Amino acid sequence: MPGVLCSAELELALHREGYVRVAGLDEAGRGCLFGPVYAAAVILAADRRIAGLADSKTLPAEQRESLATEIRAAAVAWAVASATAEEIDRVNIREASRLAMARAAAALDPAPDYLLIDALTVDLPLPQQALIKGDARVEAIAAASILAKTARDAHLRELDLEFPGYGFAKHKGYGTGEHLAALDRLGVTTQHRRSFAPVRERLQYRLA
Repeated sequence: MPGVLCSAELELALHREGYVRVAGLDEAGRGCLFGPVYAAAVILAADRRIAGLADSKTLPAEQRESLATEIRAAAVAWAVASATAEEIDRVNIREASRLAMARAAAALDPAPDYLLIDALTVDLPLPQQALIKGDARVEAIAAASILAKTARDAHLRELDLEFPGYGFAKHKGYGTGEHLAALDRLGVTTQHRRSFAPVRERLQYRLA
């Protein structure tokens, strides 16, 4: 079932205040045990709205892919970035998510003059708002969530070929029963997040 559609009300209010390029930012893969966390930044055109934007987690995969194509074609600017599993383990997942979103925002061309971010802020010298459940409320953040999710899913399908037997193309690195069973059977890979408890516990068990 499609998700609840988002609104452009906040973006339009910021345009009326004089901001020209309002970017939405979001991440994907924060709760996974494996692989990078992805982020996207999107500036939507005020006069070219995209129908059907909603939190990527609520959309069927086929609809996400269709919307991602439309977003990339219609947006004033968009960018996707990531932070590696190694970076996640070094700085923690919250900070790695912020890092990936900052990288995506910094890659926008033209550059944004205001940031609307799902739940967090980023270390960039720009006015910004952190919005709880922003991906379900704001069109630009929903668009970013869709680009981040589809880009990460595509990367996980590639990693599934590199690390066969774990089922990454199916569960995308989340801690499903299939994934945990594969970890027990095949061990921890170089792309697993070793600071996450299910992975850390299995490493400790193998060392014991």
